Amino acid sequence: MTMNGSSGSLASVDSSKGSEDELSKLEIIGCSKFFKKSGEAFCALKEVTMNVDDGRFISMVGPSGCGKSTLFNIIAGLMKPSSGKVQLDGKEITNENGHVGYMLQKDLLLPWRTILDNVIIGLEIRGVSKKTARRRALPILQKYGLKGFESDHPDALSGGMRQRAALIRTLLYDRDVILLDEPFGALDAQTRLQMQTWLLQIWNDFRKTVLFVTHDIDEAIYLSDEIYVFTHRPGQIKARIDVGLPRPRNEETLMTGRFMDLKKKLLVMLKEERETAG
Repeated sequence: MTMNGSSGSLASVDSSKGSEDELSKLEIIGCSKFFKKSGEAFCALKEVTMNVDDGRFISMVGPSGCGKSTLFNIIAGLMKPSSGKVQLDGKEITNENGHVGYMLQKDLLLPWRTILDNVIIGLEIRGVSKKTARRRALPILQKYGLKGFESDHPDALSGGMRQRAALIRTLLYDRDVILLDEPFGALDAQTRLQMQTWLLQIWNDFRKTVLFVTHDIDEAIYLSDEIYVFTHRPGQIKARIDVGLPRPRNEETLMTGRFMDLKKKLLVMLKEERETAG
């Protein structure tokens, strides 16, 4: 893993992990993004480099507006970087879409479609017949908490259940890498913890490579193998933290000494960035 723009002594950085000869699942190489603002170039993201190994759960935290969502849009091929490139399995995919699954905070379920027909949208886009897609999706809905709701419409579901449907839809798109941009940000604390544990179950079953954006430090620690801390804009990587908590995890994980130590480190780093921002 690579760390750019590191500051402070609190970051736990495992620079020995892997070797340059090993092929990472996903590589973000020197990506920067400039926008025009009042006729001048505005830097939102600066020279971000990340090497993500297959099957890892990676979280990104940082101040609001630090470029995390911009980076996701670049990885997903929805936005072209001003410089740098993105590689998947060693092949450049910069400015190409369709290579990763991408879920936003809003569930974006279509109100006129049933839950079953909502979760198969990605399969339909890929050319799978509706009959085949439904057959493939139904057991997954039933296994992961939506049994009995297959024929309901989104307005009949709670916020947590809608997010389950949206995540299953992303999963069924069947890409090795999944981007999750604050998927639980609008949920209450109790539902959020339930969803986090549910997500860990799905991740453990399917072993997708997950990149997860959150403003919740507890959430980042609880879910992740590694956490990238971003600076105030222009967004750079301040540190990469190796979580090092054993799996499987449960609510008792939140009370361990290691968890508390990581939380203190992350709070200090983010406080530094808030103070830098003025």
